[in-house]
Amino acid sequence: MNRFSHKKVFRPALLFFTFLFLTSAHLSGCGNASPGNSQIKDSDSSKPASDKQGSNKQVSKTSFFLNTVVTITLYGTEDDSLIEECFRLCDEYEKTLSRTLEGSEIYALNHRTASTVSDETLSLIETGLKYSALSDGALDITIGSCSSLWDFTAETPSLPDKAALSESLAHVGYEKLSLNGNTVSFSDDQTLIDLGAIAKGYIADRLKDFLVENGVTSAIIDLGGNVLCIGDKPDGSPFRIGIQKPFDPQGTPMLVVPVSDRSVVTSGIYERYFEEDGKLYHHILDPATGYPCENNLLSVTILSEHSVDGDALSTACFSLGLDRGMDLIDSLDEIYAVFITDDYEVHYSEGLLERFAISGP
Repeated sequence: MNRFSHKKVFRPALLFFTFLFLTSAHLSGCGNASPGNSQIKDSDSSKPASDKQGSNKQVSKTSFFLNTVVTITLYGTEDDSLIEECFRLCDEYEKTLSRTLEGSEIYALNHRTASTVSDETLSLIETGLKYSALSDGALDITIGSCSSLWDFTAETPSLPDKAALSESLAHVGYEKLSLNGNTVSFSDDQTLIDLGAIAKGYIADRLKDFLVENGVTSAIIDLGGNVLCIGDKPDGSPFRIGIQKPFDPQGTPMLVVPVSDRSVVTSGIYERYFEEDGKLYHHILDPATGYPCENNLLSVTILSEHSVDGDALSTACFSLGLDRGMDLIDSLDEIYAVFITDDYEVHYSEGLLERFAISGP
């Protein structure tokens, strides 16, 4: 039987509506990050909240953390002190989780100057190991020895040394990492942790926790395209999230997904890449080869309750490819995916079209 006989496959048409383009990047120093290329934003953001609920209260601020543009919008208030505290938390997490920032817990682990970590770093490492195992290593948080050889943000990116890249693969393998309480141990002294594929999602979840604890009921947290919505829009309707048409220079949305209190994260090949000798090299690396994944995918978008799950699964499923990635998503509860292949066809996971009233193809 055809693998996709139970799924709907569509060839998309373009949508045009008021849409704020959001770019994405990766956690500073965290290497092979999952870049939320979804450029996701409420499509009605050009209208103030007062147009629909009689109140013009909202506040939005943008700053630069985690090597990306961070934008937080709160509805129902004009007090930006909570946003400032969110920015402080971003700075704190970056100083804790960065692979390259001296003084971070991950830097200390990788340089073997410390072996114990805080409870929060431990929780993120545990989540990374969980998804590394769940994906059979398609996502691997020990890819640091390999990802450190690539620099997609350089002024003139280039291929890493082939011999060095080949040698680095011997040190990749999540099984080389073990935890005992808050102590992290390596069976290979050259194995390096890289949390870039999951850190932004984790941070978004922690920012949401903080805002909800302080009474926020309607907000958008955008960490460079990793978007997490708190509640609904002020009028009670869902936020409308756009998923970009890959490689479209205008950031034209291919689909629009209405979501409430949910995360939308995309991994795609079209935002961080370079070309050499006519071949495109993107940032999503295959832990088995050390080179960018080659599987006819342009992007994978994950809809989930928690952003860390979406961050991890968007990278894992992209690495797994369409068939195996879709099988993984279909095995999970309340997590949905949109795969876009290089022929610009859209593939939906089971139940997604019944759960979300998607506008588009």
